[in-house]
Amino acid sequence: MNSQIRQARIKGRGATARPEGRFESLARSREDDGWFPPEEDGKPRTTLGVDRARRVLTDNDSPDVGFSRSINPYRGCEHGCAYCFARPTHSYLGLSPGLDFETKLFYKPDAPERLARELAAPNYKPTPIALGINTDGWQPVERKTRLSRRILEVLAAHKHPVGIVTKSALIERDLDILAPMAAEGLAAVSFSVTTLDSELSRRMEPRATAPRRRIEAMRRLAAAGVPVGVMVAPVIPALNDSDMERILEEAAGAGARYAGYVVLRLPHELAELFPAWLETHYPERKAKVLALLNDLHGGKLYDSSFGTRMRGQGEWSKLIAQRFSHAAGRHGLQRHGANLRTDLFLVPGRGVQTELPL
Repeated sequence: MNSQIRQARIKGRGATARPEGRFESLARSREDDGWFPPEEDGKPRTTLGVDRARRVLTDNDSPDVGFSRSINPYRGCEHGCAYCFARPTHSYLGLSPGLDFETKLFYKPDAPERLARELAAPNYKPTPIALGINTDGWQPVERKTRLSRRILEVLAAHKHPVGIVTKSALIERDLDILAPMAAEGLAAVSFSVTTLDSELSRRMEPRATAPRRRIEAMRRLAAAGVPVGVMVAPVIPALNDSDMERILEEAAGAGARYAGYVVLRLPHELAELFPAWLETHYPERKAKVLALLNDLHGGKLYDSSFGTRMRGQGEWSKLIAQRFSHAAGRHGLQRHGANLRTDLFLVPGRGVQTELPL
């Protein structure tokens, strides 16, 4: 991995460069030799490829998250969030976790059909599926592919519970599916809100829905009867942590029922990508942010240990936990998500799932 990352602000993009992934044995750099024009006039375009994954459902046994099964319709995310913990996954594709992650996207066009087959497996037991966790299922390219919507249609047809986390108002498009599911206790949606500062949001998550628009989408879903929550994530010391109380207040006023938070995580290449982003956009805050992150993770920029990686440790971690608890309690926000039903599940091709007598 590069020891230094070239820093350059690119309009509409979160990353500042294309550093090599951690599995690459060679480092490459782009130079203008006069034969070809600069790459896309300095404006990287988004491309969409096909992901040939054999399975759609992913099982998870991490004790730090509240789900055991998920579906990720996309690899990469055009939202371009500078802090995205999923960026390092692009290294597995031989691509950069920097600009490639937000410009070279992949999707699973046959995901709905594969999902129906996996739900019909003889040993399948229903449990709430988390849809769009690594990368947002309602990122801009969803307008074209409608892939997450088609997955929702399969889940609705078989009365399978689903929990969604998004930062996109595009989710409103699918209220015709989500509202009937929610009425049966089969769907809930959480909105990730990092800040209410529009300028910070434009720099940190350049192609995501504006924060105030997310709050409005939350309001519309709640009015339609969909259980709604808010995730203050990630909490970044000395950058956006001061917004926590206001986010919880605004979300509760929009109809949110539950809330959670996650502190900033910088696994693998993010340990260089995020500091480079800070140097480009907030150089005057960089030293303080990184010092507090080191304090938060026991003297390291990031500690991946279960139990502390999502909350951190030390005095700053305790302070954030106390602030969150007080604010959530003041606004009547629960600390756990909606309880979704699994007993209505209809096995594809066989109808309702029942336990066989012994």
